[in-house]
Amino acid sequence: MTTKQIVLSSRPNGKPVIENFQTNNFDLPEINDKEILLKAMFLSVDPYMRGRMNDAKSYVPPFELGKPINGGVIAKVVKSNSTNFKENDIVTGNLSWQQHCIAKETDLIKIDTSTPPASYYLGILGMPGLTAYFGLMHIGKPKAGETVVVSGAAGAVGIIVGQIAKLQGCRVVGIAGSDEKVKMLKEEFGFDEVINYKTSADIKKSIAEVCPKAVDIYFDNVGGEISDAVISNINFNARIVLCGQIALYNSTEIPMGPRLQPMLLTRSVLMQGFINNNYQSQFEEGLSHLTLWLKEGKLKYKETIVKGFDKLPAALLGLFEGVNIGKMIVEA
Repeated sequence: MTTKQIVLSSRPNGKPVIENFQTNNFDLPEINDKEILLKAMFLSVDPYMRGRMNDAKSYVPPFELGKPINGGVIAKVVKSNSTNFKENDIVTGNLSWQQHCIAKETDLIKIDTSTPPASYYLGILGMPGLTAYFGLMHIGKPKAGETVVVSGAAGAVGIIVGQIAKLQGCRVVGIAGSDEKVKMLKEEFGFDEVINYKTSADIKKSIAEVCPKAVDIYFDNVGGEISDAVISNINFNARIVLCGQIALYNSTEIPMGPRLQPMLLTRSVLMQGFINNNYQSQFEEGLSHLTLWLKEGKLKYKETIVKGFDKLPAALLGLFEGVNIGKMIVEA
């Protein structure tokens, strides 16, 4: 059969553009033993994909030019040569950006969509949820009464971090980029304070005003000047969870900024970077907590769903403009 695929046609210099992507028709072969033919339902776009567009060494290999981009996908089984999967099963896996694809049985996980929506397995019950859980609970180690600041607070990870911190008895301050997001985070997700960094005349001063006892845990999703401002308000024995640096992903040069090491040193601050797969052996722990909190109504979630397989490149680029609230997903 013939299907559509989206490939990386050129590597971006700075901010990616639509011209870095190309949509092709692709002929699928017959499936072999222990292989499954899948039809994409939901496809994830994530900030880390920007790094893979560069030809640079990282914790995952770069995307290959002329080859399909890949990422988290929810798909339906069309045909199966595996005893583990049958027609119409719903599965998730790291799959190519194709309307139809062939996968090995070992690369797929069957999911239960009877309660949560299938798309949640790309968000709160997937990589973003686990990232939020392990980053906050294992590195941040929150204690009741502490102040937690979350940048990128209205994003796929930030929304979950703030709610888990509230469950631990913390005071939670978010940083977001619109009045709509500020209102949503306070009214729907229980954040105590939220700063609109785009309208703040002095972000460092704004953080000081809403964090009079300083910042005990900073969950850093963005980097750049926002993180400089938060760390300038950091407390003694604080923990900085280094999760993302989306403000810097499109930089063509190494930006200069404040030298923060003296402050980290004199205030005995821990800063630790991590990736989700560091905790792969403990995923069951994280999923059990997230699933229970979701079932009990203690966690809420938002998704921005863009319809149309061809909209994948535009949806990915939209992440760098902050157009999404919660998890950005494309419905094929």
